[in-house]
Amino acid sequence: MPEHGCRVGEVAAATSGRVRGDESVGLTSATHDSRRVTPGALFVCVPGADSDGHDFAADAVAAGAVALLVERDLPLDVAQVLVPDARAAMGPAAAAVYGHPGRSLRLAGVTGTNGKTTVVSLLGHLCTSAGRVTDVIGTLTGERTTPEATDLQARLADDVAAGVTDVAMEVSSHALVLHRVEPLTFDVAVFTNLGLDHLDFHGTPEAYFAAKAMLFEPERCRVGVANVDDVHGRLLVESSGGRVRASALADAEDLVADTPGWRFRWRGHPVRLPVPGRHNVTNALLALEAAALLGVEPSTAAAALADAPGVPGRFEVVDPDAPVAVVVDYAHTPDALDTVLAAADDLRGPDGAVWVVFGCGGDRDRTKRPLMGEVAVRGADRVLLTDDNPRSEDPASIRAAVQDGADRVPAAERRAVEVTVVGDRAEAIATAVAGAGPGDVVVVAGKGHEQGQTAGGVTVAFDDREVARAALTAAGHRARGSGS
Repeated sequence: MPEHGCRVGEVAAATSGRVRGDESVGLTSATHDSRRVTPGALFVCVPGADSDGHDFAADAVAAGAVALLVERDLPLDVAQVLVPDARAAMGPAAAAVYGHPGRSLRLAGVTGTNGKTTVVSLLGHLCTSAGRVTDVIGTLTGERTTPEATDLQARLADDVAAGVTDVAMEVSSHALVLHRVEPLTFDVAVFTNLGLDHLDFHGTPEAYFAAKAMLFEPERCRVGVANVDDVHGRLLVESSGGRVRASALADAEDLVADTPGWRFRWRGHPVRLPVPGRHNVTNALLALEAAALLGVEPSTAAAALADAPGVPGRFEVVDPDAPVAVVVDYAHTPDALDTVLAAADDLRGPDGAVWVVFGCGGDRDRTKRPLMGEVAVRGADRVLLTDDNPRSEDPASIRAAVQDGADRVPAAERRAVEVTVVGDRAEAIATAVAGAGPGDVVVVAGKGHEQGQTAGGVTVAFDDREVARAALTAAGHRARGSGS
């Protein structure tokens, strides 16, 4: 067997499962996707909303699977481990197959509604700057924010084989509820904030927070740090018995803007953060605290922030040299949009205006759509409502829900007098950039790093940053590399 292999009996022990067949069969990999089975694999039969993995077990065996993790006995001549809940057992089973790689790594898990990607990126940079070999796992690195358990354990095993010492990982609420990170114990858990999102999955805000809070349970993390400028972060700290430490914007002493970022002092050490947006100071503080908890010297971490790279699609200024600042951000929740618009105010000139181009995704939480409309007209001077991955829904109905929220904001509380609806996203971006003048800031929100637009079951190439660069050039604003 390969170095990280195990036997069927070990999977049964890890999952408290019952074996039918030969316990001594050797396993070399684990997967829940029958299309990715290789000879020697354990195939996990996970029942899902649209399909049941048990129905693909025969295909998996034909492809080389030598054992199955099942919720019911199947008439197939391979070893089977029977468990009550295949999804819950998938992580422990995969960890056994891959030799429990998490035990050989320093693990940091970051959860929250907004800021996860920035915090793990900054934390990865700090660990690397301290001479550690670091992997960053999250929205920018795969199909899911947090990989499925079999994929995650395989990646961690690869990390161990490659000499990685530290892993900074985004941990979504879905991942916690769906057991993707079990049986890992994180050395440090980080909480950024809680906004309104994913209620289509969790049902209520209370259930959403409860899912996030799972990461801070003693069996899942050794120590935590939470942003106490958010009420939910304070709740985590107050209920942790000292296991979760507090981080707040006030920890950035002598904070001053230093275009395009900030200068401050943290634990007495000078910090230069070359990333705009006041919210990114909060994110940087969380990364600094997490790095210190992982054993990075505070002075080393503080100095390393000076050359921290920007995070793709997170308050990313498309061309810092253009007279009109165009910012692309992943903000797709009411809180995130509000934060980004406030940060745009810090960038605009004395007489400049803030524009926002945004939409809401289809087949996702509908409750936030009118709230996004409210935030937009309160926080921006010009609002262009457009499409953002309508998926299977009617784009016009999504826009109408957003418009309803904008319309219910009283005139006295609005910055934007009206909302301009431009369904075509490229046209909306071009319209905003062409209309903006020197000192203005155009925020293109919702998609961030994404490189596609999905509507009617079809995904076409679309990158807000590329479209914005083209719009800057077409409008006569000098874009970097355009030659104009």
